[in-house]
Amino acid sequence: MVAALLAAGVGHSAAGVAAVALTVLASQLAVGWSNDLIDADRDAAVGRTDKPVTTGEVARPTLARATAVAAVAVPVLALAGGPAAAACATLGLVSALLYNRPLKSTPVSVLPYAVSFGALPAFVVLALPGSPVPPAWLVAAAALLGAGAHFANVLPDLADDARTGVRGLPHRLGPVGSRLAAAGLLLAATVALVLGPPGPPSWTGLSAVAAAVAVPAVGWYAGRATAGRSATAFRAVLVVALIDVVLLVTSGRVV
Repeated sequence: MVAALLAAGVGHSAAGVAAVALTVLASQLAVGWSNDLIDADRDAAVGRTDKPVTTGEVARPTLARATAVAAVAVPVLALAGGPAAAACATLGLVSALLYNRPLKSTPVSVLPYAVSFGALPAFVVLALPGSPVPPAWLVAAAALLGAGAHFANVLPDLADDARTGVRGLPHRLGPVGSRLAAAGLLLAATVALVLGPPGPPSWTGLSAVAAAVAVPAVGWYAGRATAGRSATAFRAVLVVALIDVVLLVTSGRVV
């Protein structure tokens, strides 16, 4: 949905929006299925019942074949936007697959998130007629958003990950460090999205920056008085991430 909205916002035709959406869908399926396949034993160990491969509803060989088909479909579908767009979409896919294995449990676990998120708007812009160069601020903002999303995404699962031996960068920083990293990176993404485009920032954009500063602080303060400090901080970070996504998809024509 985000990719389709972004494609429409930067000026793609209906056919272009559809091609972008299908490419991104195939990439997400390949990454998600790959993750389920790789983490099947871990998910079983922590009692995950929402994964069909863990419960036995889907056989592992079947999931492996579906993952391969989805992965091959990404560059094929992306070629509708030209070779540069296809290369960028493939980069985003490969980066995300490398996160699943082997980078998830390393100090550079944040890197694939930054690369794959940054590749998304770059692919969308490159897929326009003439393959225009994506603005640096747009790619940087998306990369910062992805890096922040990595820390935010891991926060609810730190305990389960620790039980199964996952030691990515958020796990090494711990809950407090990860919350600070998520808030700081998402604030940087907000600033890039507001100040990056030509012309003076709008009051709406400046309000978004203020919210990116205030919401995590309020969430942290509110969490001090409750037992659910991590949950409160996580929700606050998600609010900022949502603000960034809205800014991203409403950035309009960028070339």
